[in-house]
Amino acid sequence: MDIIARSAKQLGAVLRRYRRQRGLTQSGLANLMHSRQATVSKLENGEPHTELIIFIDALAALDLELVIRPRTKASENEIEELF
Repeated sequence: MDIIARSAKQLGAVLRRYRRQRGLTQSGLANLMHSRQATVSKLENGEPHTELIIFIDALAALDLELVIRPRTKASENEIEELF
């Protein structure tokens, strides 16, 4: 199933959902990423200035991948309702 995220906040919510589905704490994910729990927290909260490599590390640790495709016509509100 494709998940749509158009903002850092939405992306963080997606990562949080997958982390929880895998039964991981933020510290557990941070260990898999060779990072700190605070870094995972910032990523999940959509904090500005998060480095791209942190996001890529989180995807790898959660066994996820990024797919780029044309933007759907769904409104921001419709996407927010998914979370």
